[in-house]
Amino acid sequence: MTISRINEIIKGETITFGSNEEDYRVCFASDLMSDVLRIDTDNLMLLTGLANMQAIRTAEMADISCIILARGKKATKEMIDLANENDITIIESPYSMFHIAGILYNNDIKPLF
Repeated sequence: MTISRINEIIKGETITFGSNEEDYRVCFASDLMSDVLRIDTDNLMLLTGLANMQAIRTAEMADISCIILARGKKATKEMIDLANENDITIIESPYSMFHIAGILYNNDIKPLF
């Protein structure tokens, strides 16, 4: 699924846009970044309510190229700068993590586990 399609279905807004338009098929929802660091999956989206530098640093270390911020959380300037440096897409959505996960699942995005 493309970033534009993801935005459309979760009422998202792209804040930063990575260097390429990947086809995302898997999503992992977590606010616990230590769990995220144990993942090794290509083209993975991270769905989180954690809007801080730790989320961006974790995505960088785990080679995750798309972060969806739930519950209307806003990326800070520092988050945006670091995401741009690392070609990480940040999407902000007003929906809860549960709502976003359900929408993605109903649109053929698979859970990691």
